[in-house]
Amino acid sequence: MIVGIIGDLHLPFTHPRYLEFIRDTFDAWNVEAVHFAGDIVDLHALSFWDIDPNGHSAERESELAAEMLVDWVRAFPDATVSIGNHDERHYRRARKAGIPDRYLRTYNEVWNSPGWKWKFSHTFDGVLYEHGTGSSGDDAAFKRAKEKRTSVVMGHIHTAGFAKFSTTERDRVFGLSVGCGIDCDAYAFAYGRPFPRRPVLGCGIVIDGTHAYFEPMACGSRERYRRGKR
Repeated sequence: MIVGIIGDLHLPFTHPRYLEFIRDTFDAWNVEAVHFAGDIVDLHALSFWDIDPNGHSAERESELAAEMLVDWVRAFPDATVSIGNHDERHYRRARKAGIPDRYLRTYNEVWNSPGWKWKFSHTFDGVLYEHGTGSSGDDAAFKRAKEKRTSVVMGHIHTAGFAKFSTTERDRVFGLSVGCGIDCDAYAFAYGRPFPRRPVLGCGIVIDGTHAYFEPMACGSRERYRRGKR
């Protein structure tokens, strides 16, 4: 099975051409199953960190995210999602207020994605798919793969996009970091502007659970994304 993995979207703060890139890349690879690495939405206005007072209200941000998500659901009506730390911000806010989960709508209901399977982790062809919450550093997916001795696919780490393998006399595993699809200039990512490194935009491909590839998206100052060119 050929699985195409979509990086963190952080709707509504997504790169305007990321969906086009994903479609082109998945068509080129003849992808058979689609997985979202998590952080489908950003929910900046519900953050526990500093919130931009000039930004959208929580309601307006969610409206914009829902409007943009329609195109993703239409493009990939049947997909799996690894729930990310940003995705669950509304649940965490509710818990902090003492509201049990039973009073809240499901992810499918909130984001009108009836064909998507939202879980914290999924396994296909022996490969573990997780968002990566709690991990840090560029080698996070690789470290997790070595610790678990199972191949791991992760998002979460915006500055990492690559596949790295580890082999012993008994097995071979890989850690695949799929990058992200964010709009680096959006105010939600202002925290990263002082740093010289920028997020790596792209996606991942896993074939039969044994081969892993990272596909970068052309988005630097010296390159431009063009249809049909990855």
